[in-house]
Amino acid sequence: MATAAAAADPRSGYCAATGAFRSKRAEVPLPAGRDLDVVTFLASRRHSGVVALVDASTGRRTTFAELWRAVAGAATALAAPPFGLRKGHVALILSPNSVHFPVAALAAMSLGAVVTTANPLNTAAEVAKQVADARPVLAFTTRDLLPKLPRAADGLRVVLLESSSSPAPADPRIVATIDEISATAPDPARRRDRVTQDDQATLLYSSGTTGPSKGVVATHRNLISMVQIVMNRFRLEDSDTTETFLCTVPMFHVYGLVAFATGLLGCGATIVVLSKFELPEMLRCISAYGVTYLPLVPPILVAMVAHPKPLPLGNLRKVLSGGAPLSKELIEGFREKYPQVEILQGYGLTESTAIGASTDSAEESRRYGTAGLLSPNTEAKIVDPDTGEALPVNRTGELWIRGPYVMKGYFNNTEATQATVTPDGWLKTGDLCYIDEDGYLFVVDRLKELIKYKGYQVPPAELEALLLTHPEVSDVAVIPFPDRDVGQFPMAYVVRKKGSNLSAQEVMEFVAKQVAPYKKVRKVAFVTDIPKNASGKILRKDLIKLATSKLTL
Repeated sequence: MATAAAAADPRSGYCAATGAFRSKRAEVPLPAGRDLDVVTFLASRRHSGVVALVDASTGRRTTFAELWRAVAGAATALAAPPFGLRKGHVALILSPNSVHFPVAALAAMSLGAVVTTANPLNTAAEVAKQVADARPVLAFTTRDLLPKLPRAADGLRVVLLESSSSPAPADPRIVATIDEISATAPDPARRRDRVTQDDQATLLYSSGTTGPSKGVVATHRNLISMVQIVMNRFRLEDSDTTETFLCTVPMFHVYGLVAFATGLLGCGATIVVLSKFELPEMLRCISAYGVTYLPLVPPILVAMVAHPKPLPLGNLRKVLSGGAPLSKELIEGFREKYPQVEILQGYGLTESTAIGASTDSAEESRRYGTAGLLSPNTEAKIVDPDTGEALPVNRTGELWIRGPYVMKGYFNNTEATQATVTPDGWLKTGDLCYIDEDGYLFVVDRLKELIKYKGYQVPPAELEALLLTHPEVSDVAVIPFPDRDVGQFPMAYVVRKKGSNLSAQEVMEFVAKQVAPYKKVRKVAFVTDIPKNASGKILRKDLIKLATSKLTL
């Protein structure tokens, strides 16, 4: 890597000898010691912050001292009977955003347990599928979500992520509440498993390049490198003033988990936690808690720009957008309406622990359409999908990235891991991109077939498999349909069986009853056949072209 850096063009970062681009940002030092977990690393960071977490709905504040004591107490309780949580065990968190979420995640990881998260909007069947794959021994959830946990899960114990002030439901799986285990006196003499940077820390489910959902295994080293890069990006440790972030993105998602349940807690920043996004509540919190940073996903930005009048944003200084590149029109519209607020953006995947590229200043964001410069400690290649050739500046191909944050692999799926990560550590992102002469990354299209609805990933293959179970459906293809407000939504091209009068509404209702709301099919067209290539693969691009061409008619 040092050779590549020495030979790289200082303007673009491209090295002709290796065919790789090198980040133009300064290297971020990473801890060399092997015996280190991300929780110990976070807790050891020095900063001037006092308040770590604020519950947006109640105003309850948790100081850093209280946070780390709660994490130590919860870890002590979880390590003892009846839990006996150990290194390698999996702990599930099924919950909306909560000030208890980071405590649960950090306590479990400090013991060497692996944290897996699930979307609270998922159906019981979808949660059961994840539980069957990950095999958690412990689940953190809420009273309302408890019915989504499968009763058949062998020996699954439950900790309620809610206050112990109200009585718990009569369910034998419930062992304690988060308040009860957090109040346990930390025991420095308790038995501790050795946890290293190479050990598994999280198991987040992503659809990967194609097909059904896969468990992405991230190590403590991946998370530690992410924390260092996040802290370097915001340079909060060196600041005399405490920044306040509003958590609008879900903590079960890689973006929310790495920022709000880990990364920012090492910087001394204050995190105001919204349990559910609603625009009026977001505005109230910005004013009431003096929010200075607002991480969000593009649909929220669209709503802010579309509002008839400028919204009151108080002391807000920066908006951080992730999930999809922002258009020139959207960036300019935001700047015109909110000139006092900088707009920044970033690019990352679950497989890269949410790291990849970012714009870190207003000047960088003026490079319209860019995802930014490569993150520190990052190499990239632009690879021709047909020939495998590494391409130079301003040539479009599949983006491959390499860095200390790239996942260990897919859980129990060697074939998918080998198809996505090369033996020398390159992650094939599935995104068609190019890097310009100044080192800025541009995402052009997706090789992978995921639909991105409000930042959520929806695999077409999953919806196609479901629709093929309908007795009146002969064949089907699902595509992403562009939408200004949500980014994309699933559209289905359906071939009806002979004699069927199946309606579009019936198709949409059939899917809606069986999937989470963000996976719903929201548009249907009936066709006589689905276009496919010689090997039987759906020619999805032809269908996308057909669907979008009608928008301009």
